[in-house]
Amino acid sequence: MSILAVVWDVDDTLFDYSGADRAGMRLHLTAEGLLDGYESVEQAIVRWRRITDVQWARFSAGEVDFQGQRRDRVRAFLDAELSDAEADAWFQRYVAHYETVWALFPDVLPVLDALSGSHRHAVLSNSSIHVQDRKLRSLGVHDRFEAILCAAELGVSKPEAGAFHAACAALELAPEQVAYVGDHPEIDGRGAAEAGLRSFWIDRDGVYAADDAPIGLHRIASLAELPALLGADTRFGAPSTFG
Repeated sequence: MSILAVVWDVDDTLFDYSGADRAGMRLHLTAEGLLDGYESVEQAIVRWRRITDVQWARFSAGEVDFQGQRRDRVRAFLDAELSDAEADAWFQRYVAHYETVWALFPDVLPVLDALSGSHRHAVLSNSSIHVQDRKLRSLGVHDRFEAILCAAELGVSKPEAGAFHAACAALELAPEQVAYVGDHPEIDGRGAAEAGLRSFWIDRDGVYAADDAPIGLHRIASLAELPALLGADTRFGAPSTFG
């Protein structure tokens, strides 16, 4: 069956979240005067990312709501008993720095342009619509997508099949008519595949060696590979570097 639509992850797929998070946190920690307790800026950033991963896992498991995981990230990072208002204020100061360095990956606009006439497009993210709607508008791509769905509002998150099926339902298409593109091999790649979508895992940094990548996932190194793989009527595209 032909693929009629592409559903996209946002962070670290379309949007360079990791790059913006590192650069934004570097600016924030400097402004807050919090670097004296660390050997380097990078050490502080690594700690922030580890805490973020832990708290995000709690949110994905339904143990805490979206705002709660943000507050707990701040409390854990500062190792301080903060009120909700204090934690929110600290996080908002971080966000102000983070947003100054937002950027799409260079391959995003060319592939969206190349697929615009052949495929429909939507977004499925494990974030919240408040965050991702604003982000996509700021990055100038919001109107490229028919639907924007997020875990915080859906009540189900990737890799649960229900999250992927919600995106298909929003497009009124069967899972086998939809491709999903995301950066995480399990949450995005395997989750989409097990839900019946054609799954593309983008591994820009070559995280896995060719012989130990997750089995059964279609791995790409650049979004430039997608038009050819989806059979789009376009000259844009590139052969997969992973074979």
